[in-house]
Amino acid sequence: MKPHIAIIGSCTTDVIIEIPHLPEKEEDIHIRTQTFALGGCAGNAACMLDLFHVDYHLCTPIGTGIYADFVRKQLKKRHQTPFFPDSEEENGCCYCFVEDDEERSFLALHGAEYHFQKQWFDQLAQEEIDTVYICGLEIEEESGIYIIDYLKAHPDIKIYFACGPRIMHIEQEKLDTLFSLSCILHLNKQEALALSGKDNIEDAAKALYAKTHQSVIITLGKDGSYLYENAHGIYLPVQAKTPVDTIGAGDGHIGSIIALTSLGYDLPSAIQIANHISGAIISKKGACLTSDEFDACMKELSLFQFCSINI
Repeated sequence: MKPHIAIIGSCTTDVIIEIPHLPEKEEDIHIRTQTFALGGCAGNAACMLDLFHVDYHLCTPIGTGIYADFVRKQLKKRHQTPFFPDSEEENGCCYCFVEDDEERSFLALHGAEYHFQKQWFDQLAQEEIDTVYICGLEIEEESGIYIIDYLKAHPDIKIYFACGPRIMHIEQEKLDTLFSLSCILHLNKQEALALSGKDNIEDAAKALYAKTHQSVIITLGKDGSYLYENAHGIYLPVQAKTPVDTIGAGDGHIGSIIALTSLGYDLPSAIQIANHISGAIISKKGACLTSDEFDACMKELSLFQFCSINI
């Protein structure tokens, strides 16, 4: 069976730098460690579809240079094949600063991995796609309009829109178009409050639902998630985990939801399972779970929360 899900977005080289705290102006700090890892919102989300054995097209641009070579090598290790052809532009990278309190900050040098070409979507249009993942970081770029044009040309596609931390930098016209396509919004509390202009989760979710007339998923960290759909809101809790590294938690959350709903789970159940998976991601280093870590996570989940999880 051909894949019916398209994961559209970036696969990046993450340069992960562990520091005591972010430096003040003119402050000199010694870093603890520096490591390279495969990152990018789309790549992290796709990792979860692999773990759930859900087929998809990974629609990510890869260009030239050392960072592109690293991405190709890591994708090959994961047995992931990009759907789009190579770009002639050089790849950038993302510097991820992880502080002692496990919070993370990012400095991104955007290159080929964030820049799409219009003709690539003509190729995707030949596929029988019914579900698409997109991220705000790619929509913000000038070439984000090509993603939107593809979605406008296929209005029956279910869209999962991971808004991202730069949601307020996206042109309003682009946002209005995505809202008119009834995208499912996936965002954290800070993003939800900023985008809605409200000061609490419930009102924010209602305001966003009024724009999209579609489900709104707000992640709340240790407090789980809030789902608003069909004019009804519900908090979906999670067992608290001690954070070690929060990179990729949101990506793993939405990736799990897409995988689970494609397997027939209703949205509340999918979110509860995704909450638990995100907890497993933050309790270890790295943005993706290994197969063994995933199996252990699902076994733990079936023992205390879901009597039968058929994955």
